[in-house]
Amino acid sequence: MNKETQIEGKLIEQLKGLKYIYRPDITDRKSLETNFRQKFDALNRVRLTDSEYFRLREEIINPDVFIASKLLRERQYFQREDGTPLHYTLVNIKDWCRNDFEVISQLRINTENSHQRYDIILLINGLPVVQVELKKLDVSPRKAIQQIVDYKNEPGNGYGNSLLCFMQLFIVSNGSKTLYFANNKNQHFTFNADEQFLPVYELADINNKKINNLHDFTDTFLTKCTLGEMISKYMVLVESEQKLLVMRPYQIYAVKAIVDCIKDNRGNGYIWHTTGSGKTLTSFKASTLLKNNPDIEKCLFVVDRKDLDRQTREEFNKFQEGSVEENTNTETLVRRLLSTDYADKVIVTTIQKLGLALDGTYKKNYKERLEPLRNKRIAFIFDECHRSQFGDNHKAIKEFFPKAQLFGFTGTPIFDENATYNIREGEYASYKTTKDIFEKQLHAYTITHAIEDKNVLRFHIDYFKGKGDQQAKPGEAVAQQAVVDAILAKHNAATNQRKFNAILATASINNAIDYYRLFKETQKKKRNETPDYIPLTIACVFSPPAQLIAKEGDQQSQKNAADIKQLQEDLTQEKEDNQQNPEEKKKALTEIIADYNKQFGTNHSINEFDLYYQDVQRRIKDQKYSNKDYAHKNKIDITIVVDMLLTGFDSKYLNVLYVDKNLKYHGLIQAFSRTNRVLNDTKPYGNILDFRSQQEAVNQAIALFSGEEYARAKEIWMVDPAPVVIHQFKEAVEKLGIFMEAHNLLNEPEEVYNLKGDAARIAFVKNFKEVQRLKTQLDQYTDLDETQKATIEAILPKETLQEFRSSYLETAKQLREIQQKEGDQAPPQIQQLDFEFVLFASAVIDYDYIMNLIADSTQKKPNKQKMTKTQVISLLSSNANLMDEQEDLTEYINSLDWNSGQDVDSLRKGYETFKDNKYDNELATIAHKHGLQTAALKAFVDNILNRMIFDGEKLTDLLEPLALSWKARRVKELALMEDLVPQLKKVAQGREISGLAAYE
Repeated sequence: MNKETQIEGKLIEQLKGLKYIYRPDITDRKSLETNFRQKFDALNRVRLTDSEYFRLREEIINPDVFIASKLLRERQYFQREDGTPLHYTLVNIKDWCRNDFEVISQLRINTENSHQRYDIILLINGLPVVQVELKKLDVSPRKAIQQIVDYKNEPGNGYGNSLLCFMQLFIVSNGSKTLYFANNKNQHFTFNADEQFLPVYELADINNKKINNLHDFTDTFLTKCTLGEMISKYMVLVESEQKLLVMRPYQIYAVKAIVDCIKDNRGNGYIWHTTGSGKTLTSFKASTLLKNNPDIEKCLFVVDRKDLDRQTREEFNKFQEGSVEENTNTETLVRRLLSTDYADKVIVTTIQKLGLALDGTYKKNYKERLEPLRNKRIAFIFDECHRSQFGDNHKAIKEFFPKAQLFGFTGTPIFDENATYNIREGEYASYKTTKDIFEKQLHAYTITHAIEDKNVLRFHIDYFKGKGDQQAKPGEAVAQQAVVDAILAKHNAATNQRKFNAILATASINNAIDYYRLFKETQKKKRNETPDYIPLTIACVFSPPAQLIAKEGDQQSQKNAADIKQLQEDLTQEKEDNQQNPEEKKKALTEIIADYNKQFGTNHSINEFDLYYQDVQRRIKDQKYSNKDYAHKNKIDITIVVDMLLTGFDSKYLNVLYVDKNLKYHGLIQAFSRTNRVLNDTKPYGNILDFRSQQEAVNQAIALFSGEEYARAKEIWMVDPAPVVIHQFKEAVEKLGIFMEAHNLLNEPEEVYNLKGDAARIAFVKNFKEVQRLKTQLDQYTDLDETQKATIEAILPKETLQEFRSSYLETAKQLREIQQKEGDQAPPQIQQLDFEFVLFASAVIDYDYIMNLIADSTQKKPNKQKMTKTQVISLLSSNANLMDEQEDLTEYINSLDWNSGQDVDSLRKGYETFKDNKYDNELATIAHKHGLQTAALKAFVDNILNRMIFDGEKLTDLLEPLALSWKARRVKELALMEDLVPQLKKVAQGREISGLAAYE
């Protein structure tokens, strides 16, 4: 008995102990469906005829897991043969604990064309909802996901045409390490150059201690009621994205804490969940659960800025369409508060609108109209409560709603050390903390927890030193020209060659204006000196002086001015700055917006500032698109700000914060946290370049917000300093050399091809992957001096590294082919291999770059340094983002006359013609092999491609009927079809047909 079988047996026995019924008789589709039919009839007190059952089965089985998941959770309608209606549910949705829970093992769903067996599946009322895959090796989380997703996408798997479409969760374990993630459609995970992680979870207790052991995990997570609660309450169906989310453990603990606090009427409380931990989802779930609480009259989710009002409402409606309506003004808010409509039970609003509603002196006398609610139980949930709850509004809410319960969410609580709001009560004045306002902490998930869990990134901080009279002193500004020069020198490295973008935080509006103009002048000068220099796209955003926006008698301008005033409630510095020389501020912002319009072809104006502000935010986020899909000229490299975007703004593609303003405590953490959203291995940390030498402020912030891990906090929060990583890089290269020497080979790139056997090639992949990972980190360090750069180059010269990358990619492709072709039959070491191709992708060297490089290099008098065919091909082969096209591009480059003076347009057209001819020839070869007419085979392929793209049908569903319709030859043998499928896929991928390629 192997280890995997032993783990399976123990798990089944444990589940039986948890009162699951073990069903060894359910091993195929027929027995699975027979069991479901019995459970369905019993639950709905009905006995369907055979024809009714078959019709029902067709109605509920859906290849779209999102649609199937909605069916699982909702009451449905079915018309019986005699015309009578049947309102049914698939499970007991009122009390999930009272369903039938069963466990089955080694299910084989499609015996005629699939050899897959699923280790363990948990059934609720006969429906497969959880799949447990047991691994005998130490599988990486990324690889575990890839294996299950590949498994799920293989032909004959049953996920699209059987009851397996109801699968909600996947669990992977080797006994000592257990992970889980939600099922979703379009989970095509090849870990290529565009890799983005799927969310994968580790179970944790309320103190965030991980529960990895399968036995403990099962006792905690898979008890019947807990699993039922997880699926029914703590999975969220995101309507706008048509996907399933499973809440993280700390989110669930926070929601339960709020719900229990309200259930027991235990006063107020706050949730300390760090920035980037998904507070919006947590608060959404808490709100929706309160929606079903009859003891609560209303639940108000309160934010403190107009943009957050819009952003939060959009987020809520993303989770559940139409769940929150817009409160366009205070009148609308008051009407919705008084409404008895169920849809109005949860309301998103700003603190400003709520303040007006409770202001007894306000001309519309909203307060008097709200009197019927005075003694009702109202739940208030405040986003970033340290911003919105330290003024008169808190007092007004408490006085008007004496039975209200207030809950605050914050990533950075206010403690005694960072309290700045002074409240005078009678003769005494005191600074208020989060605890003073909200009474007690209900749950904490600090930035230390989040970094350890890899939910957010660590930070790299480069403290600008300067030279001579430009030397930085703590808290003091250095010359702006020195800052601009440093940024221009470091930006490409800091942002992984402009794959990411940055924010420059300045101390005042005047500073922001000066910086904007200085960047403009300096880059113009650089371009005159160096024609090849590609300028950074610089944007600047700060709020205009509201008093100059409003025009007498113009309602729209007055509304715009009011919106700006509301926005400035949280923009302390900007609000203050706009009182001084407002005309100059307006003139400068008008010029900045005019430049912006010229750069991006927009038509914004200062009078509709909010539209400009939204557009800036969108373009920062547009960095996620590749330059091939969306030209870099449409994106922003650096956005200069004062107060804006330093709190609440999220973009995974923002990785750098340039700091030329003094920051402290929560302000520092909030600003730094703009950079640390997780993407993939090309973004190893958030990059901070501080021009104010604020080491002491950073240390104070870490000490204050580290939670219980203060002793280790700095070590957890910060990446290793450059000398440490350089040493690790040197060791990794030396280890690679020792490995090559052990195989009697020199440590040279070309020698990699002489490695014998899969084991040696696997070892090389693992060794060199570590070399590349460390090099990727070092490439984004902005504080390397010339000596350190020379050391890195000496350890592994740039050209040698590039050649090693080519050797790696070639070796990895060969091993990946074995992995994909042989699947479960491949050697275990190959099955478990995670190539991490994203480490080898370049943000610069894409299709456009290669075409332009060829055009430049084939000119008789090139403008730039000419490269040979060999050099271009070497560059191409060392980057993963063109890996699937490398073979074609290499053949095409070799076919070109290198001295003929090619232009980019003719190169592009020539490449497309080359590919068409190549694949027509390949189709002819396949047709000849099988005795088919080439034209018929070509029509067959085109038919598959077109139908898949436009109808979304599965490849396997199309093959047999299409094959039988061939006029050239009627193909009935499945063996022939199986022989054709991989070759057809290869042809389709070569033609960049994403619809078919997705079924790999």
